[in-house]
Amino acid sequence: MKIKLDENMPVELADVLAQLGHDADTVPREGLAGKDDAAVWDATQSAGRLLVTQDLDFRDSRRFRPGTHHGLVLVRLKNAGRQQLIDRVTTVFEREAVDTWPACFVVVSPDRVRVRRPTS
Repeated sequence: MKIKLDENMPVELADVLAQLGHDADTVPREGLAGKDDAAVWDATQSAGRLLVTQDLDFRDSRRFRPGTHHGLVLVRLKNAGRQQLIDRVTTVFEREAVDTWPACFVVVSPDRVRVRRPTS
C-alpha cells in the first residue's frame, strides 16, 4: 500500500511500515513540512497515497467522504507520545486488513479501529 505520513507522525514509522511491505513516505521527506493542510492533501491524492495523520482538520468524514479519496487514517490517542504512536500504528498495520483501506475513512483509537467504507 502507498502511504504518506503527515508531519505530526513519527518519521520512523515510514521505515517500520516499509518493513511490513508498504511504500511509505513522509510529509517532511517530500518537502511539505509546514505547508497547509490543502497542500498536503493535494500532494497525497496526486501520489495516490493513504494519509496517516493526527490532524483534527481531517476529522470530518462528510468532507472526506469514503470513496472520494485514496484513504485517510486519523489516529486519535490520548497522550500520544512518539513511542505510543509508533506502537499503536505498527500494531494496527500488522493486525488489520489495511490492504482494504484505499478510499476508506479510518479512525484509530487506543482500543479500536473504525473503518468507514465507500457506499455503493
